[in-house]
Amino acid sequence: MTAEPGTRTGHEDAGSSFAPQPDSPTPELVLCAVDDPLAQAWTTVADTVDGRVFVHRGSVLDVVAQAVVSPANSYGWMRGGIDAVYARAYPEVEQNVRSAVLAYHGGELPIGEAVIVPTGEAEPAWLISAPTMREPGEHLPRDTVHPYLAARAVFQQWRDGRLDQGRVRDLVHTIAMPGLGTGFGGVAPAVCARQVAAAWNEVFTPGRTRNGR
Repeated sequence: MTAEPGTRTGHEDAGSSFAPQPDSPTPELVLCAVDDPLAQAWTTVADTVDGRVFVHRGSVLDVVAQAVVSPANSYGWMRGGIDAVYARAYPEVEQNVRSAVLAYHGGELPIGEAVIVPTGEAEPAWLISAPTMREPGEHLPRDTVHPYLAARAVFQQWRDGRLDQGRVRDLVHTIAMPGLGTGFGGVAPAVCARQVAAAWNEVFTPGRTRNGR
């Protein structure tokens, strides 16, 4: 399902059939793209995985969601790409990410893991930082699986994570996700989309055949 460009999309305006259900087995995932190649690649995810997955042609900031995904670096610096957009929109969030990385991971969040921190705003209340690269601005190799590892960490954080306020899955019904590694990382949109679909299947429908590359 694809949202119209320029609209705010999410469970609140997707209709009652898509309203979050108690203890839902999956979140609602809104895949966001500001350019056509990524938007087209994202449609393959929405068309092929089981679950509430949608595509939004526009900014991740336009989406009605409780959490947004940061395709970060391992140190939590948010100075470029979509991370810089988040840092401008949510002035507290970079410090929150860096504090969490320092407190729980000794200052370096490994690729394949994620932290969830408050944005300091009412909506979205949370940001899930899942690094796609170790160093800021790193160009990823053609055979990288970092988008898969980052997406899997996001989905596992939703499924298994806990906050002081309760389970992540009870607090977050909709996740807005931009491209993972498709900016500075140089990952092809189609590769990113295949790996995100593989991560979804790994976490939520593990019996399905997967191809992460």
